[in-house]
Amino acid sequence: MRTSRHRTLRAGLATVAALAALAVLPGVAYEQVGRSRAARDFPAPGKMVDIGGRRLQLDCRGAGSPTVVFEAGLSVDGSLSWSAVQPKVAAHTRACAYSRAGVMWSDPSNAPPGAGQAAHDLHAVLANAGEHGPFVLVGQSLGGLYSVSFARYFGSEVAGLVLVDPSHPQQVARVASFMTESRSMLSRIGVALAPFGVLRAAAPVLLPQSAHRTAHEMQAIRAYAPKSLSTQLAESNATDASLAEAGAFRDLGDRPLVVLTAMAPYTAAELRGMKITSEQGRQVQAIWKRMHEEMATWSSRGRHVLVADAGHEIQLEAPDAVVDAVLSVVEGVRGGSH
Repeated sequence: MRTSRHRTLRAGLATVAALAALAVLPGVAYEQVGRSRAARDFPAPGKMVDIGGRRLQLDCRGAGSPTVVFEAGLSVDGSLSWSAVQPKVAAHTRACAYSRAGVMWSDPSNAPPGAGQAAHDLHAVLANAGEHGPFVLVGQSLGGLYSVSFARYFGSEVAGLVLVDPSHPQQVARVASFMTESRSMLSRIGVALAPFGVLRAAAPVLLPQSAHRTAHEMQAIRAYAPKSLSTQLAESNATDASLAEAGAFRDLGDRPLVVLTAMAPYTAAELRGMKITSEQGRQVQAIWKRMHEEMATWSSRGRHVLVADAGHEIQLEAPDAVVDAVLSVVEGVRGGSH
């Protein structure tokens, strides 16, 4: 009797497993087809550069020195983060944008993400592509600190910097009385289900059309979303370590430096996301502004610029402000000793 029950139980479990497999297989197939179509319909702009067993996407345009190198923030758009800025800069000098490991077209890395890893990857992709300094680094948000880390490790090649609404090493501590950071369990679940097509199917909802992007750009970003969102979560989880690592270096010498601060009031959606009131939002923004004033003093030639009509993604909302800052640093490098 006991043997009969065991047989029945095993048969039931086998049936459940078979049904689960049947449910999973279409999702896996959907994801594989999606990846194939993404590669076919949205090929990498620029070229794929081997940096030792894996490839990163690098898009360089224009000619002249110094070479401007763009570093995206904690985002899923990689080099496309600079699509409204790069062409205008490339009309005046060499301009390169790339996608970090695991974002858009770039292969993932087995190394933990962080400021140092990003700096060494960027150096490798530039060197292997034959791009030479002097470089002007342009980084947005967390990419600002990644750019500072590049200057820490490869300072002889860095002639100037532009930090676009950058992260600050002490930002978490300074706003802790207003908000506490939370990393959504729902996002973790979504990433875990990425191989089964869940993120691909949800991409139009997770990444809605932006007024600052073309439809083609959004289609490309969504096509690579399952990979990019997984990397974004990993980078988010490593933020504390990246802030600590980048914060250990703040001496940019006399390099031309511009720090841009977004000053548009937080939207209702942003306030809800941060779980703060509009008055608290104004106080947080004042703290953010003071932190950027400090960052401008990291160089003896630092300058702080407020951008009144833009939110955090200044490069998309007020691209000309970024272009002006970049070209001013380029001219500063050309007219200086670097």
